[in-house]
Amino acid sequence: MQLAEIDARPRKPAFQLTSAETILGDIRRLVAGQDPKSAASRGIVLQHVRSVLADARTGAEAELMATGKGTRCAMNLSAAEDEIIRAVHHFAVRDVYPVDNPSGAEMISIAAVGGYGRGTLAPGSDIDLLFILPYKQTPWGEQITEYILYMLWDLGQKVGHAVRSVDDCIRMARSDMTVRTATLEARYLTGDRKLFDELVRRFESEIMPKTGPEFIAAKMAERDERHRQMGNTRYVVEPNIKDGKGGLRDLHALFWIGKYFYRVKSSAELVGKGVLSAEEYRLFQRAEDFLWAIRCNLHFLTGRADEKLTFDVQPDLAQRLGYNDRAGMLGVERFMKRYFLVAKDVGDLTRIFCTSLEFDHAKPLDMVGRVLAPFKRGKVSIKGETDFVIEGGRLNVAGPEVFQKDPRNLIKGFMLAGRHDAHLHPDAIKLIRRSFKLIGHDLRNDKQANAWFLEILTAPTYVERILRQMNEAGVLGRFVPEFGKIVALMQFNMYHHYTVDEHLIRAVGVMADIANGGLREQLPLTHELLPHLNDTRLLYVALFLHDIAKGRPEDHSIAGARVARRFCPRLGLDPAETDTVSWLVEHHLLMSEIAQSRDIQDPETARSFADVVQSPQRLALLMILTACDIRAVGPGVWTGWKGSLLRALYYATEPLLSGGHSQVTQRDRIEAAKTVLRGALSAWPAPEVDTYVGRHYDHYWLRAEPELQVEHARMIRAADQAGQMFAGSIRVKSFESITEVSFYTPDHPRLLSLIAGACTMADASIIGAQIFGTRDGRAVDTFRLRRSFTSDEDEKVRATRIIDTVKQLLQGKRQVLIDLGKESRHNKRLKPFTLPAQVAVSNTISEKFTVIEVMGLDRTGLLHQLTRQISDLNLTIGSAHIGTYGEKAVDVFYVTDLTGHKIESKSRQKKIHDALLAVFQGGDEKAAKVANG
Repeated sequence: MQLAEIDARPRKPAFQLTSAETILGDIRRLVAGQDPKSAASRGIVLQHVRSVLADARTGAEAELMATGKGTRCAMNLSAAEDEIIRAVHHFAVRDVYPVDNPSGAEMISIAAVGGYGRGTLAPGSDIDLLFILPYKQTPWGEQITEYILYMLWDLGQKVGHAVRSVDDCIRMARSDMTVRTATLEARYLTGDRKLFDELVRRFESEIMPKTGPEFIAAKMAERDERHRQMGNTRYVVEPNIKDGKGGLRDLHALFWIGKYFYRVKSSAELVGKGVLSAEEYRLFQRAEDFLWAIRCNLHFLTGRADEKLTFDVQPDLAQRLGYNDRAGMLGVERFMKRYFLVAKDVGDLTRIFCTSLEFDHAKPLDMVGRVLAPFKRGKVSIKGETDFVIEGGRLNVAGPEVFQKDPRNLIKGFMLAGRHDAHLHPDAIKLIRRSFKLIGHDLRNDKQANAWFLEILTAPTYVERILRQMNEAGVLGRFVPEFGKIVALMQFNMYHHYTVDEHLIRAVGVMADIANGGLREQLPLTHELLPHLNDTRLLYVALFLHDIAKGRPEDHSIAGARVARRFCPRLGLDPAETDTVSWLVEHHLLMSEIAQSRDIQDPETARSFADVVQSPQRLALLMILTACDIRAVGPGVWTGWKGSLLRALYYATEPLLSGGHSQVTQRDRIEAAKTVLRGALSAWPAPEVDTYVGRHYDHYWLRAEPELQVEHARMIRAADQAGQMFAGSIRVKSFESITEVSFYTPDHPRLLSLIAGACTMADASIIGAQIFGTRDGRAVDTFRLRRSFTSDEDEKVRATRIIDTVKQLLQGKRQVLIDLGKESRHNKRLKPFTLPAQVAVSNTISEKFTVIEVMGLDRTGLLHQLTRQISDLNLTIGSAHIGTYGEKAVDVFYVTDLTGHKIESKSRQKKIHDALLAVFQGGDEKAAKVANG
C-alpha cells in the first residue's frame, strides 16, 4: 500500500523497469556452462545486478529531474529493487540451491517491511526484509537467505533483515511495538505466498483487534519524543526531512494509524471514513510528493542517505527543484518557504487526524483525563456566548452557520479559546479552514474584531499559544496580510534558527514570559523597567511587527515602520501610540548593534545613541524589545554577555535622557574611578597605590570597568614582585557566559594579532577585547572569550593554554600559520554563503579614536589576519568589539596612529580601507606562510 496513490500514467521513457524474469534470463545466459555455485558465476551475477540497479537509479533520477514527481521516483526505485530481489531469489532457489522434492520445512517467503514495505524508497534508504519460515530455520533456508543478503550487501546496500517463523512474528508483535509496526507494513515480494498470507491473517485476527488505542498511544509517544529530539518545531532553518516535525515520518505515522485503527488499505480510504475531506486528501498527496522529491534529490545530490537540509545543500536543492532568485528573495529562500508551508500542511493534517482519533475514543485518556472525562462529556455552554460551547474540554462552534452568520467569530473563537485555556475542537478547526473566504476587507477593518485581536496579542497568559494556533489554522496570515507574507519565510543565514513568523511569535512569547514573572534571573533589568512603563501593550504590538517586512528588497526596519503606521490604527491605537510602535520597529536593531559593536565606555557612544532615542520611556521600551528579540532568535543566541552590554548601554544613556549626567565632567569620572580602585586596594601601602595609579593614562579610568581594574592591579603587582616580564590572569564570568583572559607584557606591535592567533589555535571564539598601554611601555590587554564548556575548571584550563601559547609566540618558540584554520569545520560549513565585504573608516563616532568597522563572511582565523594587517598599518588598537551573526562577522576597532591621534589623512584612510578589504578578498595569502611579527 502506498502513502499516496498516483494516477496510472504511461511511464516516462527516462525510467524503464526491468522485470525479474528478464534479469534472470540475462543472468542464465551470462553464466551458461558454468557451475551456478562457483565464485565466478556469483561474480557475474553481482556485476549484472549492479548494472541493472545503476541503470534503474539513473533512469529514476532523470525522470525526477524531468517531472519533479517525488513519490513516483520513490516508487520507481522500490519497484526496481523488487525485481532485483525477485531475480536473485529465483536464481538462488532454481539454479544455485535447487531442491527436487522440497519438504514442508523447505519453504521461504520474503516480505518488504519498513519504508520499503510501503513501496517507496529513497536512493539511500535501507532495504528492510523479513524472511518468513514455516518452522525453524533449515540448512537450505540458511543458504537461500545468505545468498540473497550477501548479494545485496555486495551491491553496497544497507540491508536490515529478520529471519522468523510465523509463530515468532506473532509472538514478538504482541510485546514489541517495533516488530508490530514492521509486520503491519509487510508487503509480499517473492517466495511462498501462503506463508505470507498466513502471517497477515494471524496478525489481523490475533494482534490488531482491541489493541488500536495501545498502538496509537505508542505511535503518538514515539512522534512526540522524535519531535522533542528535533527541537519540537517544524520551523528550524536546517530541518530534518525525514524525522523532523512536519516531515515524512509524520505522514508515515498517519499511514500506520489509519491502517491499524480504521483498517484502510489505501490512504484514499480515509476520505470514505470521514477522517479527511477530499481537499485534505489532495493536500496529503501534494505534501507527500514534495517531501519525497526533496528526499530523493537530496540523496542523489550527496550520494548518501542524508536527511537534514543543511545550509550547504539547500542552494543546490533549490536549483534542482527549479527555484530561482526573485526581488527580495533568493531562490533558496523561496524553496525553503515552500518546504515550511508543506511542513505546516503536514502539521494541519496530523492535527485533524489525531483530534478525530481522540473523539473516536481511540487515544486512551491520561489519568487526569479519566478523572475529568465524566465532567467534560457533552456540550457545556459558555456564559454570555451563544455561538460557542465547550465540548469534550475543547472549544467548539454551536452550529455550522456560526462563521457565516458573523465572520467576526473567526477571531472571537481564538480569543475565547485563550480565555478559557481550551484547545479548538476538530469540528471547529475544519469549519475555520472552510471559512477562509470570509476573512476579507470588512473583517480586517472591523473595530470589534481588531479589539479582540489586540486582546489576544496583549494577553500574557495565552498570547503565544493562541497566535501559534491562529497561524497554524491559516487565520493569522489572512487577518493580517502583511504577516501572511512572512509565513514560512526563512532567511538563508546561520544566525536565525527559525522562520520569520515563528520568530515573531516566539518574541511575543518571551515578552509574555517576562510579564508572567519568568526569566527574572536572565533578564533582571527588564523586570526593573516593566513596572515603570506607561503601556506594555505597545511592546507586544512592536514585537509582533518588528520583522514583518522581511523578504522585501528594501530595508525591513523602514518598511516595517511603514506597516506599523498602517496597522496600529486598525487595532485602535492613537497617533502617539502608533508613532511609538513605528519608531520601535524602525529602530529595533539599533540598541543591539551599538551595544555589541561600539565602545560603551566612550562618552560619544551614549551621546549619539541618546540623540536617536530622545526619551527615557523609549529607552526602556527599546531595551526590553531588544532583549525579547535576541532571545527569540534561537537557542544559545542570547548570552549573559550580551545582556551585560545592553545593560551597560542603558545605564550610560539613561542619565543623559533624564538630565542626571550633564553635571559630571570627565575629570570627575576619572577621579571617581581612581577613588573606587583605592578603596578596593586598601590593603596595599598608600605609596604603592599612588605609584600604580600613576602608571595608567586617563582613558584607562574611563574605559575599564572597576572589577577589571582590580583584576589588572593584582595581576600586575604579582608579576612585578616576581620579576616577571609576562603575566596572565583568568576570570570566568558564569552569568555572562564569558571567560576574561588578561595579559601583562612589554608592548609589541603585533601583540593583539598574536593573542588572536593563540585563541584560534585553542578553538576559542573572541567576542571582545580592551587594549591598554601604561606610561612605562607595558601592554595590559583583556580578551573576552565565548564560553564553550559547562565546567569553570575546563574554561580555566583552556584559558591557561592560551596564556602559555601567547608567551611561547612572544618568545619565538611557536609560530602562527597565515592559513590558520583554513580547513576547519567552521570554514567548511560557511562554504554555501557569499557576503560582500565592507570596510568603513569613521572619525565621527568617537572623540578620541578613529573607528574602523569591518563586515564580511566569517572564517576561522579572521581576527588574527585583520589585527595583523592593522599592526602592519602602524595603527594602535584601543579596543576591539567582535561580533558574529551566523556566517557574518562584524568587527569594530577603535584605533589611533602611533602618536595617539586620529587618522585624519584621506589617503591614509583609503590605504586602511583597501588593506583590510584585501584580507577578505584573499590578498593576504601571497604573504609568507608563517608570520610571528
